[in-house]
Amino acid sequence: MNFLKYIFTNVVETLLRFFPMPRKTGLMEIGNPGPDSPVFLTGNYHLTVQRVKRALDGQDCYLLISNSRGINVWCGAAGGHLNNHSVISVLKTSGIEERVHHRKVIAPQLAASGIEPRVIREKTGWKVIWGPVYARDIPAFIKNQGEKTSEMRIVRFPLGQRIEVAVMWAFPLSLMVGLFSALFWPRMNLPVNLLIWGISFFIFLLFPLYAKWLLRRKFDFLRILFFFWGIFLTGILAYSLIFRFFESGFWLRWSLASLGIIVLLSIDLAGSTPVYKSGLHEEQRFHVHLDKEKCRGAGFCEQVCPRNCFDVDQKAHTADMPAASQCVQCGACVVQCPFDALFFKTAKGEIVAPDAVRKFKLNLMGRRALKQD
Repeated sequence: MNFLKYIFTNVVETLLRFFPMPRKTGLMEIGNPGPDSPVFLTGNYHLTVQRVKRALDGQDCYLLISNSRGINVWCGAAGGHLNNHSVISVLKTSGIEERVHHRKVIAPQLAASGIEPRVIREKTGWKVIWGPVYARDIPAFIKNQGEKTSEMRIVRFPLGQRIEVAVMWAFPLSLMVGLFSALFWPRMNLPVNLLIWGISFFIFLLFPLYAKWLLRRKFDFLRILFFFWGIFLTGILAYSLIFRFFESGFWLRWSLASLGIIVLLSIDLAGSTPVYKSGLHEEQRFHVHLDKEKCRGAGFCEQVCPRNCFDVDQKAHTADMPAASQCVQCGACVVQCPFDALFFKTAKGEIVAPDAVRKFKLNLMGRRALKQD
């Protein structure tokens, strides 16, 4: 893949990351694959496909691009767009069954909330193997004979991803606010846009400092809002003292402008990260419960959990959740457990059965709605 084209694609599609970016589904050859070459699967979100292709550069393999409606793997699976039907469809219509002797497909781990290997095998004869969370770990996964280390299973929010999310928020927000200021306040267009980008980067780069406040507390939003606004007001005060500029209109304009921007960026800060459930979703207050009487210690939960919540002893056939506080309520463990030993429990103590989690998927409002396979 041309490196400059890859960089250009990453930049443009990071700016437009809020919007679905579909590409053609079907079969793609990487290198010179043969009948024994591995088969990988991903959704048809264009940026994801480009990154997976780059990670597979130098390998001889096949890449199946399944229909996720142009949405990334995790969101597509959680919303029911990357599902059993879309995987079965690409396996049956792409021609891959005539290309390889084996029947093993390596799917992204973050699709585990929407894809059921048991159903795939019953319908097609193909075995689903869960690959690593991040595409960059695929070469090591291949070198390790298809075995994942615990590090390959964990979702994180490192600096590079925080920069991407800052850009994802700043670009559309600056376009909307920039258009408004161009019409009604032209001379402030550039300063307001700089303010948007500056605050967006400031909020996401400082994530490690306030991450603990995003845990399930009642006043998280106000706590974070006043934290950032207080810092910005301190900056305005420092500017005024340094340059002896104490105009009241200046204070009012920039205080209100910064408050509006911080409110927009903070209102669902948890949902902008991969390590917390959206604060606007009711399920953020749910807990995953383990029924130890039903548990057989098969380890499916451990293999698909993106936060390494589980500790499975396959010899003793038992499982535990020593890191339950890290759970992001993705539901992957609930969907994958063949014994229905895992389920959600609401804040009111009501049980959300495994079959309901498999059948009903999250819509944009965080409500579970029926998704037909």
